[in-house]
Amino acid sequence: MRIIKETNINFMGMTKAAIIGSVILISLGIISLIIKGGPKYGIDFTGGVSLGLKFEQPIRVGEVRSILSGIGFGNSEIKAFATGNEILIRLQQQEDMDLISNKIIEELRNKLANNPFEIRSKDTVGPRIGSELRNDAIKAIIISLILILIYISWRFEFRFAVGAVVALFHDVLITLGLFSIFNFEVSLSVVAAFLTLVGYSLNDTIVVFDRIRENLKVMRKESSLTIFNKSINQTLSRTILTALTTLFVVTIIFFFGGEVIHGFSFALLVGIIVGTYSSIFIASPVAYAWYLRSEAKAGLAVR
Repeated sequence: MRIIKETNINFMGMTKAAIIGSVILISLGIISLIIKGGPKYGIDFTGGVSLGLKFEQPIRVGEVRSILSGIGFGNSEIKAFATGNEILIRLQQQEDMDLISNKIIEELRNKLANNPFEIRSKDTVGPRIGSELRNDAIKAIIISLILILIYISWRFEFRFAVGAVVALFHDVLITLGLFSIFNFEVSLSVVAAFLTLVGYSLNDTIVVFDRIRENLKVMRKESSLTIFNKSINQTLSRTILTALTTLFVVTIIFFFGGEVIHGFSFALLVGIIVGTYSSIFIASPVAYAWYLRSEAKAGLAVR
């Protein structure tokens, strides 16, 4: 299926504008991270308690918050599920988390005696475990990027690998920056979304690189600029079709999936848009620039 046919867009000619746009977005994210003292970590990384409660009747977040305020936990994070009778209470690191969670449950049972509830989940994460999880998550992302660099160097060439990894850093930085700007928490599920978007962006980039590699062999008389532009145009229909179908699903999850997976779906939503953009406007121009540099070093005339 082709939704776009026979395009002849000069993508390489848009590189300067694309880089300026990306630098602005990344700078805004970094400024936000500096002002806010880094990412806003969830209890998965900082330690705390998470309670999932299911009431017999619909419950309002404001009512629960009012009750928790009475025992000094009004700053708890309270999320309502789409069903209306389920809530998730999350509290950042405290001295005795088991005691605190029991106190919250007891207070809710006393104040909401006419609306009984059952405990669906009760999770506590210690500060040490949270710190270890945060370090492990950072290691997982760095190791995945190194393995990607090795794989693409072996599968294609090193110059293509550099383009792909630069695009992946670009995607992660923009997504992390937007998380900071919109004050979303970074939790384990968000890290999983980051790794997913790394895979998505890479898949799209490899499709473009594969066509460039093919055309470099068969279009020897054409200039390298023409080959890179031609390759992106030839894969444009597939790129847009894949992005749109994935975007439709993630958009529905974002708006109707509920508060619990809001951060996860937001990371995927941003990642798909930015990943599609970067495969065309970041990865390919970086590979093209490296290609010209390699040719110049080899003493070959740049076509």
